[in-house]
Amino acid sequence: MNKREEIILDIRNMKKYYPVYKGLFKKVVGQVKAVDDVSLYVRKGETLGLVGESGCGKTTLGKCIVRLQKPTSGEMRYRLGEGEMRDILKLDGRESFEARRKIQIVFQDPYSSLNPVKTIYESFDEPLRLHRMGTKAERKEMIARLLESVNLRADYMFRYPHEFSGGQRQRICIARALCIKPELIVCDEPVSALDVSIQAQVLNLMKDLQQQMRLTYIFIAHDLSVVEYMSDRIAVMYLGQVVELASSEELYAAPKHPYTEALLSAVPTPELDRKKERIVLKGDVPSPVDPPKGCRFHPRCAKCIDICRVEAPPFRKAKGKEDHFVACHLADTEDI
Repeated sequence: MNKREEIILDIRNMKKYYPVYKGLFKKVVGQVKAVDDVSLYVRKGETLGLVGESGCGKTTLGKCIVRLQKPTSGEMRYRLGEGEMRDILKLDGRESFEARRKIQIVFQDPYSSLNPVKTIYESFDEPLRLHRMGTKAERKEMIARLLESVNLRADYMFRYPHEFSGGQRQRICIARALCIKPELIVCDEPVSALDVSIQAQVLNLMKDLQQQMRLTYIFIAHDLSVVEYMSDRIAVMYLGQVVELASSEELYAAPKHPYTEALLSAVPTPELDRKKERIVLKGDVPSPVDPPKGCRFHPRCAKCIDICRVEAPPFRKAKGKEDHFVACHLADTEDI
């Protein structure tokens, strides 16, 4: 199987703009470019990490992938069954319903992800009924197995969300995402709201479930240590665009983009005798309503040259690297 055949999701030139209104008649005076021309792919069975500062567009991209947000433009090709890749944004009817089943999401906040007036059983049973998966007795057995798969007792299904701790709730949310047997799960900062002691348990659980069920993850986070532990490949986003994409080992060992270098310099090292030079970025993140011309990172980049201010760098393959891509005029790149 070659690399192209392994791809399960292929996003091409995706954009998500939000109109900015002003005045009594709500005239559109601009666009918030939350996701701006993003192209990337995900291979079956891997974990693709998405990192970047708050407001870079990574959560919006995740919501577009599960179609909680409708992209402004672009394609999202997905392999349905054993067939060819198809743009699921253009599907309708039964095909669209089936595609939605295959891509699920785990949200950041386990406290607001579950309906407080429904028992766990009711929250799980509803999607199973909508997708016509089994009889009532079979669905109950499915829910019991799912709870046990995330190390919770089966009789917990008759309890309400407020009766659980944060870590237990997040495990319930993971089990709910798995209940209709998806292939791809978007994990939107799934451990950031949990205590550090609980984070490791949830992350290890997710890794075990990935191996057992042959799942594919898109893992969104701002904690670079967590992303390194979970991800096979990592995409770095800045102001709505992907600026670097590489394997986890390659990115942490030899980052090519100045923004990636600055992010990695903030990761603490456990080695006491090894000091790391902290790169402090100047200024604030520019507004996504009016992003800078040229390279969007140039107002904060210490290595900025004249071409960076006037010409946007193309997203190209790093020279001599098979699966490392970067958008920077200073990087040594070659044509794909």
